[in-house]
Amino acid sequence: MQEMAPDTVRGHSVVFAPRIQDLLARDTKVFRADARTVGVSDAALTAEIVAARPVLQTERSVYKPAAGADIPHDSATRTIRALGQDVMAGIRTPPPPARALAGAWPYAPTSYLRRWLFGSDPLPLSLLAKRGITRSDTLSRLVDRTVTVWPNTEAADGRSTTAMAGLIHGAADPLERKQAIAMYRRASATLCDGVAALAGNALWLMRATDTPRGDLTAALWETLRLLPPAWMLYRNGGEAYAGLHPDLGPEDNIALLPLLMHRHPDYWPDPLDFRPQRWAEVADPEKTPGFMPFGFDGARCWAKHLVVPLAERLLTVALDHGLTIRGPRQDAPVPLRSLLSVRFEASVGA
Repeated sequence: MQEMAPDTVRGHSVVFAPRIQDLLARDTKVFRADARTVGVSDAALTAEIVAARPVLQTERSVYKPAAGADIPHDSATRTIRALGQDVMAGIRTPPPPARALAGAWPYAPTSYLRRWLFGSDPLPLSLLAKRGITRSDTLSRLVDRTVTVWPNTEAADGRSTTAMAGLIHGAADPLERKQAIAMYRRASATLCDGVAALAGNALWLMRATDTPRGDLTAALWETLRLLPPAWMLYRNGGEAYAGLHPDLGPEDNIALLPLLMHRHPDYWPDPLDFRPQRWAEVADPEKTPGFMPFGFDGARCWAKHLVVPLAERLLTVALDHGLTIRGPRQDAPVPLRSLLSVRFEASVGA
């Protein structure tokens, strides 16, 4: 079992994996994380790094190459629009029964969101968004091959399929179809996993600090500050970064660390307090100095405009149906994963 280390935040605590705890213990904003990686949590230097060159496709989780070719810009744009249509349609429709939110978080809400947003798609399309499938390379390849030749464009009950599924069925050639399949899987997984992590982190912080329900939007922005699911952004090294800082060489990769920046007293008063009221009068939270919950200009999260509204809708369903955290009683584990998410068990009222 992975050893954890505690991190106390005013009124509550979480138990981070040791590597994350080591980062939190750093006193400097620029440091060598390992022989090939420099960690950065300085806002000004971060802005310089982001401006030094465009983000590479290989540095993007969703738009990295698929089927042996780069994802064209127009294809990426269509994916963003289609996903937005599916999320907005989901928010407007009745959610699945709330009892499905009971169990282990963030896994229960991840499955719940996939059912909510993509449940109208027929088999095997809906399998593309199943967590058990995406965790297996063999099953993923089998489903991909099946979807490639799947003729049906309507759900079994006659409902329309999602806009994301429409991109697969409307592909002009085999390469475009294979890439649309890859984009369906990546986009659905990234969105649902990220929203589930954010909602779970918010529930834990609200419960652990006895924060009343109040303004859920403000609570989510404060959660993005204190426990941001996208806690690290990675950049491959190169000449573009050499000279920006004495510790940065052309061979050094860079780990940009929102988790550290969001907790630094240079940028935030009482940085370890969970205070949703910080955001009550903030018109555009993303313009707040020292705050980068979705990345930076030119490389921001492609679904950033969907994450907070969908997380708020998910929290509303959970709280309206009496969701309560059953465990742990005090310390919640946060393992080392690509998304920072608190682990706990939850139950739902009748």
